[in-house]
Parts: sequence; C-alpha cells; structure tokens
Amino acid sequence: MDLNTVVDVIRRPPARPGADWQIGDTWLAGGTWLFSEPQPTVRRLIDLTGLGWPALVPGEHGLEIGATCTIQELYDFVPPGIPPGSGLLRTCCEALLASFKIWHAATVGGNICLSLPAGPMITMTVALDATYRLWSVDGSERTVTAREFVLGDHANALRPGEILRSVHIPAYALRKHVTHRRFTLTRLGRSTIFLVATRTPGTHDLVLTITAATTRPIVLAFDRVPDAETLRARIDGIPAELWFADANGTPAHRRHLAEHYAEEIRLELGGTR
Repeated sequence: MDLNTVVDVIRRPPARPGADWQIGDTWLAGGTWLFSEPQPTVRRLIDLTGLGWPALVPGEHGLEIGATCTIQELYDFVPPGIPPGSGLLRTCCEALLASFKIWHAATVGGNICLSLPAGPMITMTVALDATYRLWSVDGSERTVTAREFVLGDHANALRPGEILRSVHIPAYALRKHVTHRRFTLTRLGRSTIFLVATRTPGTHDLVLTITAATTRPIVLAFDRVPDAETLRARIDGIPAELWFADANGTPAHRRHLAEHYAEEIRLELGGTR
C-alpha cells in the first residue's frame, strides 16, 4: 500500500539512530505490516535494514537475535549442539501466518513490537525467558523481560522513539524441555491459542505460557507438575478481561482450549489423573 503521508525516508541512519527523532517518525524494518494498511500519522520512515545488525549470534551465555533478523533467517538457523529448547524457534516461525515472501522480509523485532496476541515471536521469547534490549532517543538503553514487554492487544512498553535492538535468549532456557499445543480454525490459519510448556532438566517444574488466546502473554509457573484441579484453578483465575475475542475465537472458547491443552500437557509430563 502507498503511504501517501510520508514525506521523507532516511535510508542510511547513523549507527545509533534516534537522536533526531520527531513526531511522525516510524522505524522501518521488514515493513510487512507497515505497508499493509493506511498509516495516517506517519510522516517519515527510518530504515533500519542497512545498519548491518548481526541476525543471530550464539554464545556460551545463550543466543542473541538482532531485531532485524528475518523469520527465514531464524527458521534456517541451526544452533550449536542443538539444545532441546531450540526446536521452539522453528515451531514459532511456522506459526506465523505468512507466505514465503513475507518470511524473507518480516523481522523478529517487527513481530514483537507489533504486539498482536497471535505474534509467535512473542510466544517464543516469553516461553524461553528472553530479555529485550531497548535503545532510547537520548542514547541510553534499558533491558526489559519479554514477559513484561507486551501490555495488551497492539500495546507494549516502548516509549516514544524507543527501538528494540536485540533479543537475548539465555543458554539455560534453550536447554529446557519444550512441548506445545496450538489451535487454528484452518490448517494454516492464525493461532486461536498457542500454549507452550517448558521444564528444566533434572527437575519436576512446569511453566506454561499462554498466548494468542489472551491479550498479553500469561505465564503460569509450578514447582512441580500440579494435579488437574490445581491447574484448572490457575487457568480459571486468569481475569476475564484478558481473554481475547476476534474472528478466530470467543473468550469462552479460548479458555476451554487452554484448559483442554494444559491438561494434555500435564498428563504428557507425568501428571497423575
């Protein structure tokens, strides 16, 4: 779509962009959502793709993902040693409702900052205990956890002009055992619910991350696999206003799916009937 309010495009911003941020500016990476609908408040685009941020940097402390890393780059990535939790990287790429063309343009950072309930990069980073590195317009930076970043449907903790620079997934999270459940109305449709369960090797803990069904990620942590009643009570305790409603499912349907899939996972991980 033509953005007919845009009067300028900054193709080569400085290595640390943002110093001259002004009202009407917006960051441009893949642009797959930005160019999909009218953006009447946008006056200037600042293109981040030429800054050369490394897409994926594995190390002893975990995995650093540049915000401009494309979905295709993440999908093709084979981490050293192939730890158990790394399988979730591909799973979440496959959950993105998009063509192969979009995969080559859409970015990890863009999917996170769009902050839609069904954003699979949000699912991935919350479930794997990731942190986000944010750059501010005054040259400072801060780190927020993935769990704290998304505040609601299309709402997040970014301040005006702030930019997501990178995502860090700690090494211990990649070593976790992971299982998941996902429901869509059609085989390649948008997620009605995306539920991920992780367990630390050598323990009996259980962490459930619920996304797509809720307006923001919900994380339920247990020291050990709970009984069915305890698990259901925790899900029933999620405030009613957090269950999401759209064409892909009602809040009641999504809560039912959460309870159904959580019980499947509980039994899969050794819970008693």
